Amino acid sequence: MMVYLIMCRSLTYAQRVANALERGGIPARVLRSPEELSPAGCSYSVKIAQRNLARALTILHGARLPYLGIYVNSAGYGYQEVTP
Repeated sequence: MMVYLIMCRSLTYAQRVANALERGGIPARVLRSPEELSPAGCSYSVKIAQRNLARALTILHGARLPYLGIYVNSAGYGYQEVTP
């Protein structure tokens, strides 16, 4: 199963994003952003399943929650940014 990471600038924003998605019925998990995406180690991401991406973006847009980017781990090629 392919998963997406919604990268946020802080733990607080990642928690807000995850809470909004959970309220919308989308399972979400907060984690530190992978080092290759955030070399300084100061950002957090929210992990969601591929099938929930479109609905998640609708929820985030409606809630006016900002995020830094959306990334997918392409099998063995590292993370690639996805344009919504």
